[in-house]
Amino acid sequence: MSATQTLAAHVVNDDGSTIPERIWQEARRAILNYVGCAVSGSIEPAVDVAIDTLAPFSGARTASVIGRRERFDPLHAALLNGIGSHVHEYDDTTPKNYIHPSIPVASALFAHASANPVSGRDFLHAFILGFEVESRIADAVYPAHYEAGWHITSTAGVFGAAAAIGKLLGLSTRQMVWALGLAATQSAGIREMFGSMAKSFQPGRAAQNGYTAALLARADFTAGERALEGPRGFAAVTAAQYDLSRISAGLGVDFSLNDNAYKPYAAGLVVHPAIDGCSQLRRKYQPDPETIVAVRLRVAPLVLDLCNKRDLRRALQSKYSIYHAAAIGLVRGKGGLQEFTAQAVADPALARIRELTSAIPDESVTEDQVGIEVDLAGGETLSLFVEQSLGNIHRPLDNEQLEEKFRDQAVLALPSAQVEALIGQCWQLDSLQDAGDLARQTAPGATASAAAAVGS
Repeated sequence: MSATQTLAAHVVNDDGSTIPERIWQEARRAILNYVGCAVSGSIEPAVDVAIDTLAPFSGARTASVIGRRERFDPLHAALLNGIGSHVHEYDDTTPKNYIHPSIPVASALFAHASANPVSGRDFLHAFILGFEVESRIADAVYPAHYEAGWHITSTAGVFGAAAAIGKLLGLSTRQMVWALGLAATQSAGIREMFGSMAKSFQPGRAAQNGYTAALLARADFTAGERALEGPRGFAAVTAAQYDLSRISAGLGVDFSLNDNAYKPYAAGLVVHPAIDGCSQLRRKYQPDPETIVAVRLRVAPLVLDLCNKRDLRRALQSKYSIYHAAAIGLVRGKGGLQEFTAQAVADPALARIRELTSAIPDESVTEDQVGIEVDLAGGETLSLFVEQSLGNIHRPLDNEQLEEKFRDQAVLALPSAQVEALIGQCWQLDSLQDAGDLARQTAPGATASAAAAVGS
């Protein structure tokens, strides 16, 4: 079978029985991380603007938007979920291909489940399959696709959303092939948008477009049946080099959720080593920021390709600045949401360190590493080489750290009692009779009903 047919048949025929428990658990962790990001992002201006602008165009308002009281039609809810969950740059990432895999899939699934009957187990199963589809397609075209400037989260994510919703809709294999074809023709998103609201709009569109693809395919709206491998298909058009064998290799045995990583810092993944290392230096030596006269970083070449922003004019740009990453680590010793605000960008202490920081590309440094030298006024130099940064797959966040991350974000939008109830629901998702209840319980003022929704 072709790559497109292989993926379609796998999604349609998989009943979940051969998925190991560790993958189900990793899916729960991914959903916990996603919901925390979506709740905190729901109060961002990007979401407010999108809601105010798009509200007049909504269809029947049957679906919930994570973290909001407003309701929309499911397609618009998927878009808004995607914007809110990605806007803080705090969502999960698979370092092997740099996609944020949960956003397009979970955003579509929560929109659908809040408007249609879906059990928690079916929801989580569809999530695992959608995650696998988008990850394998991303693997097949990475790195050429990404290097060309495509935002791989949205361009690959649309396939994951289509597969996940298609699974819940009960598509046949032929219809699933069409869903993947309809996803391919809507695949979009460019890296030039990084540092603006448009970046989070892209995975939101991937969720919305993938959902649309599955709905149309269910109605027998046809599409080309070689969407991935055709001579004018997704791979050939969007990547100068690709390897379609990565789509089927180990399918159903090797799971991409094993490669998922959860961010400890609310910024682009490639600046995490700098935040981590500079924070370590601050904790160990406690240098007075006023005594720092120079900061030198040796980084992987991709860091400067993605995050070489020094003249910061918007708060979102600071998430893609290696210079700001070093500054917050040395001055504040952390990289939470408050370190990437307009106030943080304007902080004179941070601005001073940004100007003193230089970064050079080094082919010997991996994207999970950084070499740091900090010169002090007295002539002393503080040095550190980070071998593996916190939050990456070699130093993953444990369950307690994920819960604490959830709390730190979600309490900005919801009261603590509601936040704690949501954490419990995320861990119990596959036991919920109604997965949509989790989405509904994220609305401000919602009364927790987790206990009533859990199956016996």
